[in-house]
Amino acid sequence: MPLSFLMRLLHARLPVRVANPEDVRHVSVLLATGLIEAEIQALESTVRYATSRAATVLRITEAGFTELAKMGDARFREEGTG
Repeated sequence: MPLSFLMRLLHARLPVRVANPEDVRHVSVLLATGLIEAEIQALESTVRYATSRAATVLRITEAGFTELAKMGDARFREEGTG
């Protein structure tokens, strides 16, 4: 889930490079929604027609921090109602 990945980024030392295909997809979604600034690069492929990619997350945007704050508020409310 991209928002879980965003939460992981909050605790990472940025910039961070990812090459795992699932993580690159998360970066792509978070970048498209404006929650992070990142660069997605194509890597040289050793197999014909294969496209490997990597991404470098540069920073979490203000919108990203706002979303993280909302997630924190939701978790607090869920824990408080139990």
